[in-house]
Amino acid sequence: MDLDARLLDRCHINKNDEGDRFVGIKADSENAMVYFPVGYQLPETDQEIRRDILHLISVLAEFTDKSDRVLAMKKFEAPQSVDFPINAYMEVINYYLEQNSYYTEKEPVFKTSDRGSIDWAKTIRKQRPLIQSDGSPVYTEYTVRVSSPNDKNLITQIHKYCVYESFQKLGWLFTPDLPPKPTIEKNTKMFLSVLNDKLARTNNDKNKYLFTAMIAVLKYIDEQTNLKQFYFGTDSFEYVWEKLIDRVYGIKDKYKFFPRWYLKGKVKENYALEPDSIMLHNGKIYVLDAKYYRYGITGNPMHLPESSSINKQITYGEYIYTQERFKREYGDDVPVYNAFLMPYNSAKNVFGFDSIYGNIGEAKGDWKVGDHNYERVQGIVVDIRYLMYHYTGNHKSKILRLADTIEQALHDNGQMI
Repeated sequence: MDLDARLLDRCHINKNDEGDRFVGIKADSENAMVYFPVGYQLPETDQEIRRDILHLISVLAEFTDKSDRVLAMKKFEAPQSVDFPINAYMEVINYYLEQNSYYTEKEPVFKTSDRGSIDWAKTIRKQRPLIQSDGSPVYTEYTVRVSSPNDKNLITQIHKYCVYESFQKLGWLFTPDLPPKPTIEKNTKMFLSVLNDKLARTNNDKNKYLFTAMIAVLKYIDEQTNLKQFYFGTDSFEYVWEKLIDRVYGIKDKYKFFPRWYLKGKVKENYALEPDSIMLHNGKIYVLDAKYYRYGITGNPMHLPESSSINKQITYGEYIYTQERFKREYGDDVPVYNAFLMPYNSAKNVFGFDSIYGNIGEAKGDWKVGDHNYERVQGIVVDIRYLMYHYTGNHKSKILRLADTIEQALHDNGQMI
């Protein structure tokens, strides 16, 4: 692998079209590439790009699971499931960089001294005391316990093996230099036995994380011996987009807003239609549908949500608006708003926008002739890099800003009609 290549040269922003949907990392012995989602704005310096790559890894680790990380490979009849333990590799690398050395254990060493941590049993056996007039012994020198690193112990050699393996795959994120090649021969069964024993006996959390990570790395190496390539990511980033939107703007108990089946002979309800997110703000209800579509990048009307999505979104709003239980809570004129949320790049786009959110128009169903807000689905673009960096913490300000954007768009688009 060319470890001297610039990070920017290793990065690709996908187009979210056929053959260019993967988001994550692909690497082999010759090359490594990082694939960012459509609309992502890469920074300019290697330091900032490195931070964005590491953050992309954390987003994918949090919002995907093994079932999401399935890559359609042409040479396979069925999709290939990839479960690369990227967090384990990162843990091994981070420990090595933070300590600036390999894991070593302290083995007890004893010496003769007049100060230090006295081992009385060894002192009595090895040191000659002075006998006082009353017959009591006095020691002028003691056998004391000291510690010294043992760089040759087995656990250190195993760590060296795991560090080298981790840097071969992901070290280019941090440095173009590889650590020294380990001298110990691979013996996975013995390595795992030693690590599992150490893990069972340690009370140090940092060491627990390291040993657990090393175990995961070794198991992956053992299982993937015939694969030269490794992958971490997904061909279905639309599910990550939906989860990001729901995490930031949605409520946890959104299910009470869903239309539902009432099955004969059964008490349990089955939900027939499920919007991606329900946002509540200032006594109003916002039905949000996360659409990982290309329109925010291309401005091409062919890349907008289709009629079926529009009609379904209006149905969500109408259901909430007409339910007596919501009328009792919100009043007869239940305030319901509708919006599609699509990714875009606030730093570079075809609309001339420069803010986190932007309105590109609204969608209506020809079959609806009323004058309800929910019948006009607002098209809102959201800066994808911003959302990926701000899905944790308190979201009140983001919710307020999105609500204002939707309501302002409803007003402005109404003036245009």
